[in-house]
Amino acid sequence: MRRGVLAVLLISAAVLGGCTEGVLNPKGPIAAAERQILFNALGIMLAIVIPTILATFGIAYWFRASNKRARYLPDFTYSGRLEILVWSIPAMTVFLVGGVAWVGAHDLEPSKPIVSADKPVNVQVVSLDWKWLFIYPEQGIASVNQLTIPVGTPVSFELTSSGAMNSFFVPQLGSQIYTMAGMATRLHLQADHRGAYRGLSSMFSGDGFADMRFAVHAVSEEEFAQWVEAARGAGPVLDAQTYADLARPSKAVASFTYRAVTPDLFDDIVNSVLVANASSPLVRSSSQELEK
Repeated sequence: MRRGVLAVLLISAAVLGGCTEGVLNPKGPIAAAERQILFNALGIMLAIVIPTILATFGIAYWFRASNKRARYLPDFTYSGRLEILVWSIPAMTVFLVGGVAWVGAHDLEPSKPIVSADKPVNVQVVSLDWKWLFIYPEQGIASVNQLTIPVGTPVSFELTSSGAMNSFFVPQLGSQIYTMAGMATRLHLQADHRGAYRGLSSMFSGDGFADMRFAVHAVSEEEFAQWVEAARGAGPVLDAQTYADLARPSKAVASFTYRAVTPDLFDDIVNSVLVANASSPLVRSSSQELEK
């Protein structure tokens, strides 16, 4: 008996230990609201699951062979009252869970800006094989596999892909969203607490998928400004050629920064002006077509 209890405790500790960096430990308003939706849906479903489990044990106990008071009705086929009970409770549960999900989906629409007195930080995101590129257009810098944001300030993301469809996800900040070539998706997040959070690709995209992760550093305004200044003083310039080098498939890339970024580089990527090619990793195909 003691060993069984110990085994249950150890398994529970191992399972719950994974929640420290997941959706059940939110560090921002979006993730906190998503967790609340999860809890609300869970509570509604438990309202039918728990009574069903108890009823199963109750029926098994009442109709046991030794209970002479239980009536055996071999010719029973239909009961309108029983049908109403059996179908109304699950239907009500579905409507309630669906309502919670519908309201939450509209309140937490990814493209909906976060209401704040602070001006949001704009970050352009490009998913590559197999790494993440973050461009800060207003600061004129970029980073690879490292996202640094100020605490308490909304972050407005514009996301695209260099080729394969991918998925951007920071569990503790919320709202997984897809990245697709030739289009840009929008996402708004915010970190309310200082710390380092795990970012990842939640969609399989090839051999280097397992290493396609990035670090999210939520820092103070002063530390963010210092990081921007440090990035401006080191690293290469992100232009068409350096982007071509970066776009080549690579695994487990260590984080680094670019001290400057060519204007409208992200727009060129979205509009397929910058296109990966087997013989020439980067060519301006659309520009050539326009010249013709």
